[in-house]
Order: sequence, then structure tokens, then C-alpha cells
Amino acid sequence: MPYGFCVPIRILSCLPRGGHEMNHEDEEIKLLLTEAVPPLPSPVDRVGAVARRVRRHRQRLIGSSVLAIATAVALGVGGMQILTGGERVPPNQTAGNSGGQGRWASCVEAAPEVATRGFLMTGEQAHLPRLNADFTPDVVVICGQETQRRADGGQDLVATERRGDDVAALVTALRLPDEPRTDRACTYELWLQPWLAVVDANGRWMRPEIPRDPCGKPRIEVREALDALPLTTVATRPVAEIESAGAAAAGCRQSWKDMLSVYTAAKPGPRPGAVPEPFPAGQQIRLCVYELPKGEQGNGGGEFAHGTVLQADRRTAIEHALTAAGPVEPCGRHASRFALLWSVAGDGPQTYVELDGCHRIMVVANPGGQVIAQGGTALAELLDKP
Repeated sequence: MPYGFCVPIRILSCLPRGGHEMNHEDEEIKLLLTEAVPPLPSPVDRVGAVARRVRRHRQRLIGSSVLAIATAVALGVGGMQILTGGERVPPNQTAGNSGGQGRWASCVEAAPEVATRGFLMTGEQAHLPRLNADFTPDVVVICGQETQRRADGGQDLVATERRGDDVAALVTALRLPDEPRTDRACTYELWLQPWLAVVDANGRWMRPEIPRDPCGKPRIEVREALDALPLTTVATRPVAEIESAGAAAAGCRQSWKDMLSVYTAAKPGPRPGAVPEPFPAGQQIRLCVYELPKGEQGNGGGEFAHGTVLQADRRTAIEHALTAAGPVEPCGRHASRFALLWSVAGDGPQTYVELDGCHRIMVVANPGGQVIAQGGTALAELLDKP
């Protein structure tokens, strides 16, 4: 898995082949991608394919953060720096006059901003000094973020300090010159790089500029050297909780977008009609309930309230209430809570139910699109109990 990764802007040129079902994290990234780019032609799962690719690569960098990435894509690539193919700004320093920034102490001192949720640097790379013969690194230090699973099943976002002393290949790559810029077409990506410093035998440290390829992106030699660099984590510090123990036990995501509000605000919105078969036969169904803070109601993200895998009798009662739903009624109220019902296997339709407000139901199926119908307090009561 490469250390830096491409976030495609020309999405159709970066799609993997083959169809796979989406999981909870894919769905979140898919939403972000959908909001960041124009609608794609059929098949409708192309954005989902990109979401899966982003998720796989992101796991090496920060695990799974809701930090979500349309990042435009990256939700939650804290501690990463975006390098694009734009024109270079001449460095304002050299390794000779900036190679001694005092003795290296820790990421806490050198990069306190990395211990911030949602931290993202942009543009600084062009102002870093080049690594030349005046500075001989012995150690590479990477300050970043990752997720850690707690003993209670929850997950935390933590800031990390990782070190490696097998630096020969990376140092050689960092000393390479920029390659001549091409006048041919280049692909458009964002390449994510960790906050990286090199430290010499006397403890002096610096952050080196990355040599670039003909498209203005980091040279492949640097990317390969980073990918192969053996690293040891020497320190961690908590940043934020990203998954509670309750959400982990229920198999629900800690946060989930109010997709019913998103789709109904779009033009055209979901089509009115009878609710299609909501639960795949023979599959367990997971119920996740989310609370929407006041400022998030109408088009925001909900936080986990409670969840479970439905027992047979409760599943049957909910399914009957869904299929008996009538035509959607005019209503302008926003829900403060909503439920998501979805196969434990992560396939089949997703069913969203407003637990207050307008009490609407929306089933999202592929194929089939979105269908909206009218629920009520009885269905809400069936869903909104731990």
C-alpha cells in the first residue's frame, strides 16, 4: 500500500474494475464524493467504486476516519499535506541555513497542529528547503494520525510519532532534482504525504522539500522509498473519540449523514410510491439510530444514539409497518432523530426513517433509486427503543 495516495479528480479514469458491495465507510465517502463532483453516468455505483479505493488507501495513513475525504476528498486525513501539480514557488530557505532548528524533541513540540482533529496542511511544501550535502540525516520522523481500537471496542483518533533509521533510500530520493516539467497532459490527483522531518546525528532537524516529477507531483522514487520505510511508533497522544463503545458493539458507524434530507432537497428528489421490499430475505438487519444536533437538522450528520441487530419478531413488525406506509404528505419540519435499517452483510436497500418531524420513510435501492413514503409515530416507536 503506498504511503501517499491519489485522490482522483477525473473520477472515471481511476475506477477499479468489478463490482463489490459498499460498507458503512464507503457510503460516507460516496456521499462526500457525490457532493463534490457532478453526477456520473450509469452505472450508478461508480462513485461507490471510488469510495472503496479511497478507503483502502486511507487505511494505511489514518485508518478509518470519518474524517471523512471529498476531500475535496479526504475526510480525516489529519497530519497529511496536500501536494498538487501546480507551479512551484521558489524555496525561501536552504538546508544550510534552516537545517538546525534546534535539537529534535518530539512531534508534540515540533508539530502540535497534528494533534488537531481534521488537521490538514496545504501549500507549505513549496516553501521548504531542499535536502543537500550540508545535512546528513540519520533518522526520519513522521508525525501523523491514526485510529486505535480501545479495549471496550471503541476507537480513538490519536496523534503518532513514528521513527525510522533505515533512511538511505529515502535520503537518496530526497536529494534528487526536480524533473523537467512536461508540456503534455497530466492527470489530476492530490497526493497525500505525511508530516516528515529528518534528524542528523547531532539531533538537528529539518523538513525537506520533496523533489517533483514532470507533472509537478512527488517523484516516484520518493513515494516508493516512503512505502518501503520501516517505522516504529515511539509516542501517541489522544486527539478525539471517533467511535464509541456502544456504536462498535452495535456494528453502527458513530456518525451518519441524514440522507433522507439530502435526497429530498435534491432536484429531482425521491419518487413517491409504495415502499419496496425493505429487507433482503434470509439476511439479518441492523438498526442504527442517530441524533441530529439542532444546527445539523435538515442537511447534517447524526451522532450514534443506539443500535442493534433486529430479532425476528421486531423485524417482522417493522417490515409490516414499512410496507403499509402510505403516500408521503406535505411537510416542512426537520427531524431531530432518524433510523437507518440495512442488511448486516452491507448489501440490499438502505431504509431511512425520520423518528420525529415529518416521519418520512425513504428506501434507497440499487437499482431502483430512492422511493419516499409516509411513516408515523407507531413506526417511530418500534424503531426508537434501545
